[in-house]
Amino acid sequence: MGIIAWILIGLLAGLIAKALMPGKDPGGIIITMLIGIAGGLLGGWLGKVIFGVDSIDGFFDISTWIAAIVGSLILLALYRVFTGNRRHA
Repeated sequence: MGIIAWILIGLLAGLIAKALMPGKDPGGIIITMLIGIAGGLLGGWLGKVIFGVDSIDGFFDISTWIAAIVGSLILLALYRVFTGNRRHA
C-alpha cells in the first residue's frame, strides 16, 4: 500500500476510534486525525510483532482496518491520559 492509502486509513481509523471512545478530548479533529495516522502505523507494527501476522495486506483487508483502529484506540487513550489533566488558563 502507498502512503496515500495509509493516510486515508489512518484518518478513518482515527474517526472510528473517536466514535468508539466518545468524550471530550484536549485536542480537536486535527489531533484526532494525526493520532489515527500514527495509530494505523502502530497497529500494523503491533500486529506483526505480537501476533506474527502481516496486518498490512491491503486497503480493503479487514486485518488492516482492525490493526489501524486498535492502534488508534491505544494512542487516543494514551493521549487522554497524558493531556487530560491539564487546565487551560
